[in-house]
Amino acid sequence: FAVYLLIGVVLFNFFSEACGMALTSILGNAGLITKVYVPKYIYPLTRVMSSMVNLAISLIPLLIVCLVTGVQFHKSAVLALYFIVCLVIFCLGLGLLLATSMVFFRDTQFLWGVLTMVWMYATPETILPQEFRFVLNINPLYHFLRSMRMGILDGISPEPFVYVQCFGIALAMLLIGALIFKIKQDRFVLYL
Repeated sequence: FAVYLLIGVVLFNFFSEACGMALTSILGNAGLITKVYVPKYIYPLTRVMSSMVNLAISLIPLLIVCLVTGVQFHKSAVLALYFIVCLVIFCLGLGLLLATSMVFFRDTQFLWGVLTMVWMYATPETILPQEFRFVLNINPLYHFLRSMRMGILDGISPEPFVYVQCFGIALAMLLIGALIFKIKQDRFVLYL
């Protein structure tokens, strides 16, 4: 159970940190954006990348706990990297969307704080009552976490559809976030 819980905590903390830092990336660099031309997508991208460093460091204690608790690693544990990459792509897309929203609507950061807490409670399958299980199907984080846990703890690969589903969710979020960011980025200077 410790490894099961730690996988969820590590990945959700990465998600929360990456999106939270990307959220304020444009506003936090307002002085630089108004003075020097740098492609604006660099700011959310660097925030997500710096969160990836924290994720890599967080994976070390996860590995130690796996070894201490006697988790047997199978070949399928390598598949966890695929789902981490999908999560990073998803976070970048959502970060671009949140950064854009934050420029025009400053209360986004407070709404994001509430939404993150609700999202956290809507992710684990063990605490949701049966009548609310449909939430898991529409929750992208649930699919990333579940697939990673299957690879590490159960030693099995998810169904082939799950790979396509996770990548599709991540790519769709990236395309939506990048498109909205691209359309609105020229107006950022007017609201900073």
